[in-house]
Amino acid sequence: MSSSATARTARRRTLRVAAAALIATAGLTLTACSGSDSTGTKAAATSQATTNQAATNQAATNQAAATSGTDMGMAAAESKAGVAAKKSSPVRTQPLPDGSKAQISKLGEQHYRVKIINRGAVLATLEANGKDTGLDANGMYVVLTLDGQVHAWMGGEHQGPGTFKLAGGWTAKVTKVGELHYRAQIIGHDGVVGTLDANQHDTGGVANGVYIVLSAGGVISSHL
Repeated sequence: MSSSATARTARRRTLRVAAAALIATAGLTLTACSGSDSTGTKAAATSQATTNQAATNQAATNQAAATSGTDMGMAAAESKAGVAAKKSSPVRTQPLPDGSKAQISKLGEQHYRVKIINRGAVLATLEANGKDTGLDANGMYVVLTLDGQVHAWMGGEHQGPGTFKLAGGWTAKVTKVGELHYRAQIIGHDGVVGTLDANQHDTGGVANGVYIVLSAGGVISSHL
C-alpha cells in the first residue's frame, strides 16, 4: 500500500473515532437533560403537595375557629336569655277584688309588669316603666305604681266628659280630646296638681294616697 493510501485510511479511522465520540457525548447530554426534567417535576409535585397540605390545614383551622365562634355565640345568647328570664320572673302574686290575681314581675329599676290572671288565663297586662299606670278591667280598677305596688277596687266610676268629685277631696275635670282619647285634670285646693291622659289605652296614678284610673273610654274612678 502506498503511503498516500495509508494516510487516507488513517484519516478515515480518525473521523470514525471522532464521530463516535460526538455521538457518545450527545447521548450523555440528552441523558443529563432527561434526568434534570425528572428532578424538576418531582420537586414541583412535592411543592404542590406541601401547598395542598397547608391549604387543608388552614381550612381545618378556619372550621375550628368558626365552630368555636358559633359555640361562644350560642353560649352568650343562652346567657342573655337566662338573665332576661331571671329579670322578668314573677316576684310575687296578689289577690284582686274580682277573684283574679295579679302576677307582679320586676323588669328593671322603676319598671314593673302585672299580669291579671283568672283560672290560668291572662286577662290583661299592665306595665309601669318610670311612671304609674292604671287599667279599667271591666269595672275593676287597677293601679300599678312605678315601685311595683298594686292597688285594685271596684265601683266609684264616673263617665266623662264632665267634672266629678274624687276620693280624698280631689276634683277631676274630664274632657274628650278625640276617639278613645280622654284627658283628666286633677284639681285640689291650689288648682291643677296633675293630669291623666288616656290616649287609646287606660292610665292611672296616685295623688297623695288616692289611686285614680282614667280609661280610654272616658270613665274615671278613684279609691283611698
